[in-house]
Amino acid sequence: MQFSSAQARGKHLWLSGDRRQLYPHSLQFYLEPPTENISLSEFESLAIDRLKLLKTVENLGVSYVRNSDQYNSKLVSELRKLKFPYKALADDDYEARRKDHISHFILRLAYCQSEELRRWFLQQEMDLFRYRFSQLTDNLMQKFMEHVDLSFEAISEDLKNELASELSTSTPGFTMSKVKEQMFYKVGLADAVDLFRARRVFIKDGFAYVPFKDIVAIVLNNYRAKLSKALALTARSLPSIQSDERLQPLLNHLSHSYIGPDYSVQKSTGKISLEQIDALSVKSFPLCMRQLHKALRDNHHLRHGGRMQYGLFLKGIGLTLEQALEFWKKEFIRGKVDADKFDKGYAYSIRHNYGKEGKRTDYTPYSCMKIIMSNPPSQGDYHGCPFRHSDPELLKQKLQSYKIPPSGITQILDLVKGMHYQLACQKYFELTHDVDDIGFSLNHPNQYFTESQKLLSGGREPKKEVSNSGNTQQKNNSQESMNSNSTPTSSNTTTDAELEGLEAYFTED
Repeated sequence: MQFSSAQARGKHLWLSGDRRQLYPHSLQFYLEPPTENISLSEFESLAIDRLKLLKTVENLGVSYVRNSDQYNSKLVSELRKLKFPYKALADDDYEARRKDHISHFILRLAYCQSEELRRWFLQQEMDLFRYRFSQLTDNLMQKFMEHVDLSFEAISEDLKNELASELSTSTPGFTMSKVKEQMFYKVGLADAVDLFRARRVFIKDGFAYVPFKDIVAIVLNNYRAKLSKALALTARSLPSIQSDERLQPLLNHLSHSYIGPDYSVQKSTGKISLEQIDALSVKSFPLCMRQLHKALRDNHHLRHGGRMQYGLFLKGIGLTLEQALEFWKKEFIRGKVDADKFDKGYAYSIRHNYGKEGKRTDYTPYSCMKIIMSNPPSQGDYHGCPFRHSDPELLKQKLQSYKIPPSGITQILDLVKGMHYQLACQKYFELTHDVDDIGFSLNHPNQYFTESQKLLSGGREPKKEVSNSGNTQQKNNSQESMNSNSTPTSSNTTTDAELEGLEAYFTED
């Protein structure tokens, strides 16, 4: 895959093997798109690894205080495991820097497609950049700022002594002796607006006098502005991207991607009886499936979206085809559907989900991202994610009816307000299972069920950290689209495929 026709300088460096000049720093603003050829399989692999990293950043940002020891240790562990730059002083980290560069641009393409996706991508990239910048030495910070044209004028010792009292008073945590030790920079007020709003900086004659330790806020503000503009420009290229049959299916897959275990085949198949489902729905179903189960019991019917979401979940927890047919038929004939109508109108789709009709595709239970990002419910529907698609007041009432304590409801609603829907579901798990920390990132309703059953049966310690960064689910998941040709397929069939001319997607016309 070629991101562009190689620019003269990039091409020369690449051919000459002078790799250090391609990435002179472990950190960057991602201003220039990649120029090399990569295979479609590497394209997908790099993107999935960065997505895993950003999901970790999101989870850690809510679970821990940013820049705390726990936060830093867990994030550096993930950076090391996924082979992204984490040691700024390492000389021989070209491959890590290359991966960082290319993977950012791939996800920028995938996550420019809606305002919500852009907002999520921007927030996670900002948090990742903040951590990585904070790990630089003072000398490397200075070199990086020069590299990205953020060279600010350091004030003289005479001026600092003259303003020492004001600098100490206006800069939180700075005594007179600390002012003398710290270097201060004269920065335009527009660049220091965040510090100004927080009243953390001395202002005089339209300039902010910023201590070196706070310069990160200036750099972050600049990076946010550049990345936000870049995402908007990339979004303008959406018509071109959407018409590209090579890219669009893969990019759609990435923006809805699930990166955990495959729940299409369960070892527990046939071990769950129909009589257990009501009790399990209360103890071990995530809120989305508990909502669907209750709606089915109350109305004796679910529309297509609900049947697909709930039916595949039940398949994933172990219901056999015969059990599924019996379960749905018994419930539907209690309503307005007689046995003959069920056999003619509904049984086929159930057998289809189990791969016994049509293309014999083994359908996979929906992941959290698929439920959150696609097919929002309409009036009379009960599918979707309650944390994403419910009115906050109705969600609050539902949680109250399930005996969630007021403090827990407040925490959940705060997460929902911040659009952390999966983390809100994690908090729901913790509150309903009376644990402080579930120790894993929740990405799938069937994962919720499995972990709940482990916990209730004593098979897992509540705070044990479980890694679910296993194999990426890359089955031919036909329910992702009515047209199976638009569904991302496993990249092993296109390992040698290369694409050209993607640079235009990242630049202004």
